[in-house]
Amino acid sequence: MAAVTGLETVGAGAGPAAPRPGRPRVWRGVVFLLAALYFLVPLGASLWYTVYTPTTGLSLAPYGQLLTAEGFASSLLLSLGLAIATIVVVLLLTLPAMLAVRLAAPRLRPVMEVLCTLPLVVPPITFVAGLGTSLRVGGDVLAPTPFWATLIAVQDPGFPIVLVLAYVVLVLPFVYRSLDAGLRTMDVRTLVEAARNLGASWPHVMFRVIVPNLRSAMASASFLTLALVLGEFTVARLLGYQPFAVWIVTISGSKGQLSVAVSILSLVLIWLLLLAVSSAFGKEKKS
Repeated sequence: MAAVTGLETVGAGAGPAAPRPGRPRVWRGVVFLLAALYFLVPLGASLWYTVYTPTTGLSLAPYGQLLTAEGFASSLLLSLGLAIATIVVVLLLTLPAMLAVRLAAPRLRPVMEVLCTLPLVVPPITFVAGLGTSLRVGGDVLAPTPFWATLIAVQDPGFPIVLVLAYVVLVLPFVYRSLDAGLRTMDVRTLVEAARNLGASWPHVMFRVIVPNLRSAMASASFLTLALVLGEFTVARLLGYQPFAVWIVTISGSKGQLSVAVSILSLVLIWLLLLAVSSAFGKEKKS
């Protein structure tokens, strides 16, 4: 009886302490509310600025002007094309190289990590200054050769491949970290050896074994690449091109409401594109 009474006493004493796990939920709610206010209040103020003027009152005219604004469609399509090309190129370059190093030369992993994260050390203004100088000098050196036409083609204002190459360098550290985190969660060597022993070719191993297990990592890399390309200004502006971010800054001096409306629209567009990328890469492969 004493033992039972002791257990009942302990149980009774432990009763009031039960509500404690509910406290973190309150703090999570407070933090979420503060974060929502931090992001939504400036966004709401920007939206109000675009739809209200003291003279005319509420009006959606700035959003209607977007459809006829000069350069809006072309700059937006250019940025989207650059983003897609950058995602494809950086994944095709980085993923096979990382797999080759992990499978054939593990000792080179520190070297590859340093090379891939090196763009973080170089300021963008320095990077674009060196790139511009190289293009000018390269044009003079390659003028007597057939490669001069190739150098001119990569600088075509309609679709500047040189911007794709520059963006690949800028996003390389983020893509490497995303893919490296995904590769660390799986036994790459065992999966590859098992697939090869079953007669699978290297393309089959890559696209049917490795890529499905890296969907989340590839989605993260695509998120970061898309956000960087759509918001990048320095490289494109100094090289003389006009993607979406440069176009927004160009019109901001003369049409304030229109530029803010474009910024809000671009933010919504980026959210939608991120959801699309998440749907394309983030779904787990069904067995």
